[in-house]
Amino acid sequence: MKKVKKFHIVLFGALIGVINGFFGGGGGMVVVPLLTKMFGMEQKKAQATALFVILPISLVSTIVYMCYNSINFATGWPVIMGIVLGGVIGATMLNKLNNNVVRGIFVFFMLLGGAGMLFL
Repeated sequence: MKKVKKFHIVLFGALIGVINGFFGGGGGMVVVPLLTKMFGMEQKKAQATALFVILPISLVSTIVYMCYNSINFATGWPVIMGIVLGGVIGATMLNKLNNNVVRGIFVFFMLLGGAGMLFL
């Protein structure tokens, strides 16, 4: 990989870290389009890679939020249990569907999330 490309990857990684830390998640909505459009990665691989790169920044952000006593553990633990189960189901589905279907589902949920932010 060229140095310029590596520099761009690091720069975008820092931006995604800020987004994830600021919003408490959601970096995947930026990472996936970035990996597919800018770096030419196939949709399924981009989504799996997004999870891989977001895990460490989510852990770091969680530690910072814990230091500021900003986490509601009573709500968080039950949500974690559901997310773990859903993550297994989602990862299994990702491996079974073709790229176009996965892209369509991803776009649908991005639009749904955007509409929800506008109207709720």
